[in-house]
Formats: sequence, C-alpha cells, structure tokens
Amino acid sequence: MLDQVNVTDGIRLTAVYSRTEEKGRQVAAEYGADRVYTDLDAFLADEEMNTVYIASPNLLHYEQTRKTLLAGKHVICEKPFCTKADQARELTALAKEKRLFLADAVPTAFLPNLEVLKRELPKVGKVRLVLGNYSQYSSRYDLVLQGEVPNVFNPEYGGGCLMDINFYNVYLNAALFGKPMSSVYYPNRCGELADTSGVLIMQYDGFVSSSAGAKDTWGVNYFQIEGEKGHIYIRDGSNGLAEIRVVTKDSEETFDWQDNPEWRFYEVQKLTEYMLAGDYEAVYGRLDVMIHVIEILEEARKKAGILFPGD
Repeated sequence: MLDQVNVTDGIRLTAVYSRTEEKGRQVAAEYGADRVYTDLDAFLADEEMNTVYIASPNLLHYEQTRKTLLAGKHVICEKPFCTKADQARELTALAKEKRLFLADAVPTAFLPNLEVLKRELPKVGKVRLVLGNYSQYSSRYDLVLQGEVPNVFNPEYGGGCLMDINFYNVYLNAALFGKPMSSVYYPNRCGELADTSGVLIMQYDGFVSSSAGAKDTWGVNYFQIEGEKGHIYIRDGSNGLAEIRVVTKDSEETFDWQDNPEWRFYEVQKLTEYMLAGDYEAVYGRLDVMIHVIEILEEARKKAGILFPGD
C-alpha cells in the first residue's frame, strides 16, 4: 500500500503508529514519515494527519476504526472490514453522520477489469454456476505445523482462511450478484485454530457459487462464471482480475484494461481522487457491498463453528 502512496500525487505518509517504536521507525524511515507514535490517542490527535490506514489484526478493526472516526479522521481499513455485520453497519452510519470518508481496502473494488466484467456479464446469459479458487501457501502455516499459533490463524484475533484468502472470492460474488439466499462453509481446521482452507457454498436464486480458498496449499487461481449462453474465465482469480476471457457459442474475446500489475496502485489512485474531489458517494456506495460480504462471512463461519470473541 505504501509503495503505491509514494507514486501517487496528492497523498503522502505523515505519521506511523506502532506498538513498538523500533518497528514504527523502520516503516517511517523507509517511506518518509515525519513522526512515529506508540500511543494511539496521541497518534489520532496529530492535526496534520487527516486519514488513517488501518492494517491491524482483524478483530481490532472495529474498535480502531470507530475511535479514528470519532477523532475526526477519514479511514481506509484493511479487509475484512469487521468480523460482524452489525459493526460494519454502525461504522458506516457513523462515517456518514460525521461526513467522513470510510473505505474498505479491497483492491478488487477499484480494478478497471471489474468494470469490464460487469459490462460483459450479460453475454453469457442466465448464470447457472460460479466457481472460484484462491490458494496461496502461507509461511505462517509452517509455524502451525510446528505447534505455534500465528495471529492469521488465531480465532482470538479473527483469523482464518475464510476471512483472509477466500474473502476475495466472496467479495467478487457480492459485487456481481449481491447477497446469496444462504451460505455454508466446509473448513479444514487444525485443532482449535481457525480454518487453514475450505470451500464456501453460496446459494443464489437460480444458481450456486462455490468458492475455495487455502493457506495450506497452492494451485491454479481462477474465477469462472458459467451461463446458459457462454462463460467468463478470469485469469489469476478474484484477487487481481488479471484478464477477462468471454466465450460464447459465436465468439471469444479477451479483455485487460490494467496496464499496471500492482493491483493496489488502482486502489490508492482512485481513493486519492475521490478524497481530493470530495466525492463521498463514490466511496459510500461501495460500503453496501462490504456489508453484504461481512454478512456472508459471519453466517458461514458461525455455521461452521468458527467463533470469535464476542460471538
């Protein structure tokens, strides 16, 4: 994210908050921040800073976002935005009440190829099947095999593959088709840890969507939408939307509107553009999708017995 901030006009890193001064100073030195804080209240009181990017463990997102909004700062919060849908709705209402920007940092939402996908979707006719896979082996899974409990797999911090890797599959489904009628998740778990991989089944009106995600394996990442008149294949899957191939009985076309391989580039560029223009509605409009995503994730993980503090 900060690499893209450094190449975008109109935005710069001013201050860093970290629990340890040493780590904060490392980030500040690398990306040119003026100040480092180890006290969150002091950090939020910094008058020169007007926007906070939150990239802490999942379970801290709600509390830290709420505190930042109450301090009068705009927020860009990493996914998953919250672990509970009622929290997401509360924060959305608070941001609108205080007229502050609130964005969920999901690069997929800002990719040019997402607009291509929406435009081309009607060509395949009535959708009957959606298949997605996003598998990315995590070095932290090696720690799990050694008996450790890294935060990314710890339910105490809202961790797990569904909330991390499979999130992108869920987001793309929600962005294209809205909220399903029901969601069921079949996870692989290691003892009391959150899931390390699994398959989410979402039942829509007229079609079913299957989303596989894994942090304990790797494979070919893809996303495919199959309709009665053709199909759409997305190379590299729901995360980067690297290429859109549309195949029907009469034609085959390939689209790619993304010249920059760094998918966060488009996110930082667009958010900066919206904020400088004061285009609140462009940002608020995306929050409806985010709330649907959190509703899907919350329903699915609870049915699967993956519970977080407060559940």
